[in-house]
Amino acid sequence: MCLTAHYIDSDWKLHKKILNFCPISSHKGEALGKAIEKCLLDWGIDRVFTVTVDNASSNDVVVGYLRRRLINWGSSILQGKFLYVRCVAHIINLVVCDGLKEVEIAVDRVRAAIKYVRSSPARLKLFKKCVENERIQSKSLLCLDVSTRWNSTYLMLMSAEKFEKAFDRFDVEDPFFSGELDSGDVDGIRKPDHEDWEKVRKMATLLQNFYELTIRVSGSLYVTSNTLFPEIVEVEYLLQEWLQSEDFNLVMMARRMKDKFNKYWGDIEKMNKLIYIAVVLDPQHKMEFVKFALIGMYGEGKGNELRKKVFHAAIELFNEWNNKSTVNTHQENQVNLGQSTSREHSQEPREHVRMMVKEKFKNHKIESGGGDNKSELERYLSEEIEEGPDEFDILAWWKVNSCRFPILSEMARNVLAVPISTVASESTFSTGGGVFLMHLGVL
Repeated sequence: MCLTAHYIDSDWKLHKKILNFCPISSHKGEALGKAIEKCLLDWGIDRVFTVTVDNASSNDVVVGYLRRRLINWGSSILQGKFLYVRCVAHIINLVVCDGLKEVEIAVDRVRAAIKYVRSSPARLKLFKKCVENERIQSKSLLCLDVSTRWNSTYLMLMSAEKFEKAFDRFDVEDPFFSGELDSGDVDGIRKPDHEDWEKVRKMATLLQNFYELTIRVSGSLYVTSNTLFPEIVEVEYLLQEWLQSEDFNLVMMARRMKDKFNKYWGDIEKMNKLIYIAVVLDPQHKMEFVKFALIGMYGEGKGNELRKKVFHAAIELFNEWNNKSTVNTHQENQVNLGQSTSREHSQEPREHVRMMVKEKFKNHKIESGGGDNKSELERYLSEEIEEGPDEFDILAWWKVNSCRFPILSEMARNVLAVPISTVASESTFSTGGGVFLMHLGVL
């Protein structure tokens, strides 16, 4: 198990720390939850904002166990409402793998041809000669994939598709090539023909979009939580474009991928709304982008309805941080005041009710947009969207503006630190075996 902690410090620097790297005796959810709990206690960590894991069913139990512990410790945010973050790279993997099923036979044939060429030095030498004779200019050569990892399949197809003519010549030069591959035709495995090459060439071009997306969302040296929803929007538009294609194979592949896409990202009620709140906290997007994207994806009526839900979720989270700040200030005041008289004690219940009413009125003003005394969230959203370069430094912006938005910036510091992928930690492992990865957004 690799357990990492992510946080943004008071100087607005993003940190990723490996807390634990150890073997585990059981993959059952509760056993994993207890192992993580022990690690947190060993490190003295009792405040965790989010947990990022893949889509294994046991992880539902893991997150449920950790949520109960955090609630018992009194350190959960909104009773762990936003605790569970699903790894975006694993969802992309599921989406792409469903699409690959439409061209599975073509991919298998190309894979078999590559495996044949790479099976001996003599065959590889002959193939290189065929490449030279066909005057194919390429510094890369053939590579094999790990069939269970779509990104390696993409790299295999990208490197192979340019060598179609070299394979045709190799078929003439090597008398055993066709015979050995065609002997497996019962399973559809034979040497790839022009139609197969066209399919894998097109598939490789399409997979490039998802390959680059995975790289973007899997970084650990920069914040990624604010990029997820814009990336989802791009995938949605991409799939819609493919569904309108006149290419039957492309439409069928897009349909498979869209069904899987909708399973994880088609229903906002089943998604962690932090991915929207992170966009709201991006000065280059705010609520305007959320509204634009949701209406584009779901239409005017439903899009506006969903926008309101995102806005209320953002208010709810801001109020949580605001309340915690108020409580901390009130506690400090109590300590500084020292002993109270008996009359002051008698007024405490009334004071509590008065503060509660004021807080509810404040929330009402935020939601209705009324009143001159705007909250930090209202003031932030009312300002113009930042027009900056593509390499906009969101942490630098919040560092400069944290004095204007002290409570909102503290909320942003936690939301922006949330990792949306476990891929970065997979580099910790040198094998391709089954591993358990968990990221913690530490408050």
